[in-house]
Amino acid sequence: MAREHLYRLFEISFKKFDIFPKAVYKNNFFKLVYIIEGTGVHTMNGHSFNYRPGNMFLSTPADQYTFSTHSSTTFFFLHFNDVYVKPRMDKDNDWVQRMEQILQNASHRPGCILKNGVDKPLVAAMIDCIRKEMDYEQIYHNKIIQQIVNTLLLIIARNIALKLPKNVKENTGEPVLDILHYIQENIRSQENLRVEKISDNLKISANYLGRYFKKQTGETLQQYISNYKVRLIENRLLSSDMRINEIAYELNFTDESHLNRAFKKLRGISPTAYRKKFAS
Repeated sequence: MAREHLYRLFEISFKKFDIFPKAVYKNNFFKLVYIIEGTGVHTMNGHSFNYRPGNMFLSTPADQYTFSTHSSTTFFFLHFNDVYVKPRMDKDNDWVQRMEQILQNASHRPGCILKNGVDKPLVAAMIDCIRKEMDYEQIYHNKIIQQIVNTLLLIIARNIALKLPKNVKENTGEPVLDILHYIQENIRSQENLRVEKISDNLKISANYLGRYFKKQTGETLQQYISNYKVRLIENRLLSSDMRINEIAYELNFTDESHLNRAFKKLRGISPTAYRKKFAS
């Protein structure tokens, strides 16, 4: 199995392959891949997806992936790790919360992650701007590239938020997206995740809220909250050296045993065993 290495907070490259190197990759960082031109097959964790220009894929430290080209393909690669999205000087909490939507996505379904139609031309334009800044290297080009990367990751986070519940589509109404965003922002507060609190903050009837969410997403509120917490736990297990009791405290579990039971119920394996199996 092939591994790549990341030596900076993030790294960007544009590469063209007539034949993609024959290897299965697994890295300890996150990798965004955008198809500028060309066709072929992207395989992630044993699932295959036919790619074409405009597709974007995310691999996380839990994923194994490879590409097979049908025609000469130009790729945009963005490598980054969780250090890049850590809070800087305790003033970027909003940025970190949105990036959680990427970092917790270790079990996302295969396929293109650009689900929001209006974002697709925007992402293409931003990647073209990055290439031009790298080519011409005018004054402040590094700062400009960093700002574009920040914005690009926020757009990807939005698209992942659209994708997580299996029935949410890119034309899903704003109310359910507001609910998802509220849950993600308040995932550490059990009190704020009570139905009454959610309905009060979003001005939606408590009696209607649960039925509406289930109809729009295919999951109950409690199922979504539990699944989202487990994805956050997976991220901590694979991308940090936090102890289980520290993760339990951060995500507002009663204690380590409570977290172990919740994780094993959904994943069929203890957090410690999961870390040993997938973090290597």
